[in-house]
Order: sequence, then structure tokens, then C-alpha cells
Amino acid sequence: MNWNTPTPEPDLHKLSRWFYIGLIISLGILIWPRISDVFFQWNAEPRVITARGNLADDEQTTINIFKRASPSVVYITTLARYENPWTRNIYEVPKGTGSGFVWDEHGDIVTNWHVLSEASSAKVRLNDSRVYTATLIGASQEHDLAVLRINVPFNQPPPVPIGTSADLQVGQKVLAIGNPFGLDYTLTTGIISALNRAIETENGQIIDHLIQTDAAINPGNSGGPLIDSAGRLIGINTAIYSPSGAYAGIGFAVPIDTVNKIVPKIIAQGRYTSSTLDI
Repeated sequence: MNWNTPTPEPDLHKLSRWFYIGLIISLGILIWPRISDVFFQWNAEPRVITARGNLADDEQTTINIFKRASPSVVYITTLARYENPWTRNIYEVPKGTGSGFVWDEHGDIVTNWHVLSEASSAKVRLNDSRVYTATLIGASQEHDLAVLRINVPFNQPPPVPIGTSADLQVGQKVLAIGNPFGLDYTLTTGIISALNRAIETENGQIIDHLIQTDAAINPGNSGGPLIDSAGRLIGINTAIYSPSGAYAGIGFAVPIDTVNKIVPKIIAQGRYTSSTLDI
């Protein structure tokens, strides 16, 4: 072996050639999409739409009920009075939201008492986005019901048709319309899960004879109508059972037979007085 053989020097021309080849390939990869758009016409036409066909009967029924009932549902925004401790000026700030519905031709709006209980005033927005300041006519705290009144000079929305809750059955289809989380005019559907339920409110009040439903009801749905498959009002959505405060599959509504007994007395007297005495 010849230990004196010199190490060959690298061919710089060959290395530079490969460097430029690699650079050209890299640039080609980067600009190829733009070049291809110029020299090739890709098929970018919209796809052909497949015909839908007729809606199922139950779908069309649900759509028709929502179209008839939603103009009678209102969006309620409550305000709370706030006093600046430094300037002593009084402000009204947004407090919460809820739902309600038109009860009669006189501008009376029915909702839950807990929607209004800590508010200093309330505004009612109709389905056509008109907004009116409401007057509180009266309430029944034990039934979680309240009546507001607005003055609508023209195109007053119609009252919701009323049904009965005396013949309701578990498994019956129901629809709920309301404003969950401020998302106005939301429709959910479900069934009646149970009847004659009783729940305890945050202030310890027991409300009984309630309808239990699995129709999705969330904060903001309170005061909205629960409607049967004939489009009739059968209850007022009033509460949910939920460890997290959001929908968990169990909602409650005050039955319409109770509402139809309490609301006329509130309108006439400004309040509801029970005929029974607590002993």
C-alpha cells in the first residue's frame, strides 16, 4: 500500500451543478400551483344539486306550527337600576333576558315572574324587531307567572291559540319556542317526559303540577310557550334541572290550565290571591 497517494480534491463544478439543480427543483415546487392555474384549466364548476323532494309530513307540520306561533313569541330584556356611589347618578344596565308570548288583543304579555323579579324595567321585542317599553301589570310568585303590557299601535301580533293540559299524556310531542342564551326565536322539539312534577325554586318556593319535557330548554327560554302538535299552547317553560346550569335533558313548564286560571285574575286585580289559607 502506497501511503503517499494524495487525497483527491472535490469537484467544485459538480457540487455547484447539483446545488443549482436542487434550487431549481425547490423553486419549481413552490411556483407549480400558480403555473398550473395559468396553463391548465381545472374543472371548478359547481356540483349538480340533488333534488330534495317533498318534506316528510312531521317536518312540514313542525315548520307550519313554528311559522304560525313565532310571531306571537316575544323577546324580553330586563334592566336593573344602578346608582354611582361617587356621582349619585342613577343608571339602568342590562340584567337578563327571557321569553314571553302575546296573551290577548290588549297587548298583555305572559312570562315567568323570575324573569322580572329583580328588574327595574323591561323591554319587549316583537318578531318584526319592534321594541316597546313594558309595564308590569302583576304577578303570582307562587306560580312563577307575570303579566306585562305593551302598547302596540298597529300590526299587533296575534295571541297564541290555547289548548288544555288536562288530557296530556306522556310521550306526546311538544315544541318549545324561546330565546336561549339570547339567540332569539329558537325552536326545539321533544316529548312530554312526565306529568305533575314539583320543583323547589331558589327562594324555597315549591311549584307543583308541572309538565316535564325533554325539549331543549336553556336560560333565556323561560317564559316561552310549550306547544303541542296541533299548534296550541299547553304550558309555559319555566325551569330546567341541570347541575351545570345548561340543558341536561329535563325541563319543566307550568301547565296551561293553571295559566288560564291565574293570568285573567292578575290582569283584573294586578295580583293573584289563593283561595286556600296556610295554617
